[in-house]
Amino acid sequence: MPWSLSPDRCFSSDPARRALARALYEQVKALPLFCPHGHVPPSLLAEPAAQFGSPAELFILPDHYILRMLASQGVPLEQLGIAPRAGGWHETDHRAIWQRFAAHFHLFRATPTGLWLATVLVELFGVDERLTAANAQRIYDHLQARLAEPAFTPRALFRRFQIELLATTDAATDPLDHHRRLHADGFPQVRPTFRPDALLALDAPGWRDTISRLSMLSGIEVVGYRSFISAIEQRRAAFKALGSLATDHGVETPYTARLSDHEAETLFARALRGAATANDTARFTAHMLIEFARMSCEDGLVMQLHAGSLRNHHEALLARFGPDKGADIPLATEWTRNLRPLLNAYGSDPRFRLILFTLDESTYSRELAPLAGYYSAIRLGPPWWFFDSVQGMRRYFDRVIETAGFYNTAGFNDDTRAFCSIPARHDVWRRVSCDWLAGQVVEGLLAEDEAAELAGELAVGLARRAYRVGER
Repeated sequence: MPWSLSPDRCFSSDPARRALARALYEQVKALPLFCPHGHVPPSLLAEPAAQFGSPAELFILPDHYILRMLASQGVPLEQLGIAPRAGGWHETDHRAIWQRFAAHFHLFRATPTGLWLATVLVELFGVDERLTAANAQRIYDHLQARLAEPAFTPRALFRRFQIELLATTDAATDPLDHHRRLHADGFPQVRPTFRPDALLALDAPGWRDTISRLSMLSGIEVVGYRSFISAIEQRRAAFKALGSLATDHGVETPYTARLSDHEAETLFARALRGAATANDTARFTAHMLIEFARMSCEDGLVMQLHAGSLRNHHEALLARFGPDKGADIPLATEWTRNLRPLLNAYGSDPRFRLILFTLDESTYSRELAPLAGYYSAIRLGPPWWFFDSVQGMRRYFDRVIETAGFYNTAGFNDDTRAFCSIPARHDVWRRVSCDWLAGQVVEGLLAEDEAAELAGELAVGLARRAYRVGER
């Protein structure tokens, strides 16, 4: 049978709701893509002649969603082309890697990864048969031929996707050379995002090297806490000069606490001596989150806070292959008490915007929606990571909207490293949101004209406003 996707995917089976969902979706499906948070490497777009490489390089090697699923079924990462840090055998034949992936493609049934992959393969690359072990090499040949075409270079697809804005995520010590190249080549819509996590890891083995790099790039010799703050502010200014809209902070817990200047100086001096502890890092991070809020009030950068992931849960995997190989697990997260010091300081400041992301769905209605429903600074980010899925989006709408309303949410962002999946991820969000709105109309909770307006807001408008585009 030819492989095709249902035009009614993500829509309810109720006839009245489905008909309205279709109509709403038709109004928003072709709107431009606004992508304010993600992990596409800017190097992919900075080189005009860049290509994606082989199908294995595009679909498998960088995708931790795929790696974790196959690892859960006992497939060694070496067989998927992942090289051990200490050296040793790993598969280098990309056709063999693709063959193993194809033999396990059925594992992704009813998962968001499976839906994204199917959409990319069918709608972008024109694959007309479902991937199996039997047809793997034929599909590989088809994909390789398409990837060699000028229409399938990263820059060509960027234009084809109608991307209005693409924010990358960049270390605070990134020199931003790729972004300068992109701006010079007429791609100012690709913007950096300031990610300072490594600067706060006082007890990490390479922290002092990171501080040396901060000194070099900022032009400020970091010899203590005050010069550290000045260097960070200089780097934020450099990011903003290249169009940055936001900062991003990944933490296990959103704990915030204000330290005195003396305490902060003491912790930082201990770190410079190489004597910092894990507790020092936790206390310093809690303090710096409040400092970053203060800086956002002053420079206008939106602050994004992603909390609740215990990263690299499998210690042996981390030691063998390094981070970001799929062994990250959600944590229970407390927001109300942890954020109180930061929000008491800046939560009602009109200059401040804080977008919150969680991996603990139990906090949607209990904590996050009530917080967003009071503090003018807060917007709720969309379902993140494990919950960027059809059911995850439905649960989000069900648990958040009644308390926070639509206009205290931040719309959608794709949060992806897989560039070709960007339209597919936005399409799922637009389908699910239109279906949810249609359900509200059928139940008499929204009028049709309200649902039509909200469909556009959820597709693009809320994200533009959350990141203050047009306010600057």
